[in-house]
Amino acid sequence: MGLIPYLSALWTTNSSNMIEDTYNGGRILPILEEFYTLQGEGYHTGTAAFFIRIGGCDIGCNWCDSKSSWSFGTHPMIDVDDLVERVSAYPAKAVVVTGGEPGLFPLDYLCRQLHSRQIKTFLETSGAYDLSGEWDWICLSPKFQSPPVPDNYLRANELKVIIEKESDFRWAEDNAISVRNSCHLYLQPEWSQRRTLLEPIISYIESNPRWRLSLQTQKYIGIP
Repeated sequence: MGLIPYLSALWTTNSSNMIEDTYNGGRILPILEEFYTLQGEGYHTGTAAFFIRIGGCDIGCNWCDSKSSWSFGTHPMIDVDDLVERVSAYPAKAVVVTGGEPGLFPLDYLCRQLHSRQIKTFLETSGAYDLSGEWDWICLSPKFQSPPVPDNYLRANELKVIIEKESDFRWAEDNAISVRNSCHLYLQPEWSQRRTLLEPIISYIESNPRWRLSLQTQKYIGIP
């Protein structure tokens, strides 16, 4: 069996032991890219952080802006200890782990190493899989085709729902029922539809003020 079919079988069976073995207990991970920038979306917009984008996702959002992260077995395997050393060189002691879908990977070791350096850990996930790792903040961005597992709603600090069409407001409310009262609620227009959807989203938030507006400010100002 080639590498890509083998990895696909791992995610299909969701065998945690096999995945742990493949990634040496999380000491190596498939990394699409890493970069230092400002958070562009949600609660922490405007704050500096080191971003780690893990390669591999099976959610398949048609509007995904990082489709290069979907493939399995094509991204370089990076030594996590070396990665943490690079993170430590930057002044902001915060790491955002995104994807792809980070829930598919063993992240306990990465989180332990970051916390040992007093670096906070932030996760961006669809919540479709059980999560590994210890997180200081979890941004849950649920996807209709692969809804979150129930426990992930209760772990979320932030619920960010992408609005692609007006019927997505109902999807947002359906998800908001399951999170904690302390969870911050955000509606974010899908980028290609932002001019059409921004006004309805603003109007919706005015009528439902527990929600807040999230914009992809990184795209407006031209940063990663």
